[in-house]
Amino acid sequence: MGLILNSKVVGSKVIFTICVDHEEALQLKGHVKNVYLFSEQTAQIKANLTARGKNSATKYFLIPRGLREDIKFPQKQILCQRIDSKEHAIFVYLVNKLV
Repeated sequence: MGLILNSKVVGSKVIFTICVDHEEALQLKGHVKNVYLFSEQTAQIKANLTARGKNSATKYFLIPRGLREDIKFPQKQILCQRIDSKEHAIFVYLVNKLV
């Protein structure tokens, strides 16, 4: 988990100085472009997790109705990343939008 130490508005951009744990920095695997910032406190939409199959072995994340308006179905490939904090597991999915 990180902390924004400083922010500065420069034109139409905002420059942040951030501090993150070493483990979190390693998760970037050297990638410094196309980095997104988010906070756990901004997650406001309730969603559900469902289980199917023998002993509920398969788990599904259900996309809330209001969030699936411009998502392309079916998808050939969806990418996923898991980010672990002390208290939460954060799952990030990359899904193609309708263009």
